Amino acid sequence: MFFYKEDARGVREPHNDPLVITLTIEGFNTKKILVDNGSSTNIMYLLAFQQLKLDPGRLRPFDSPLVSFNEDRVYPKGIVTLEVTIGTYPKQLTRQLDFRVVDCPLSYNVIIRRPTLNRWKAATSTYSLKVKFPTKDGVSEVKGDQVLARGCYQAVLVAKEHHT
Repeated sequence: MFFYKEDARGVREPHNDPLVITLTIEGFNTKKILVDNGSSTNIMYLLAFQQLKLDPGRLRPFDSPLVSFNEDRVYPKGIVTLEVTIGTYPKQLTRQLDFRVVDCPLSYNVIIRRPTLNRWKAATSTYSLKVKFPTKDGVSEVKGDQVLARGCYQAVLVAKEHHT
């Protein structure tokens, strides 16, 4: 899979925006999904879990803390397996993914991790704000939402201002 100049069409430059996409989770279009090539764990924030009206009984115990790069520790409420679809019919993938559900404020609903991207055989371009992945019907792609990404980033900055 290659990325071409045309893949960046519509992206406002210059930018250093995160790759934020929409996925279908348990049948619902879920926005504000951060694609993080550096993260090792899929994360779902408790508020997103609740907004999807998922049964809390689906949460399985998970006792290990998640440790961020600044050594903060967050203990998940549990782990849940959910059906996730990337792409649009017929060029789409549907897989069962595990998410650590955490109760802490963040402007994203979900973070998709590097091992999931590898499982999808996905290639990402932060420059083009795009994810490409093979399906049985050919290569598909999902374009990031630059406006939403900038809004999420602004929300993070505002939250940091209030905590310092």
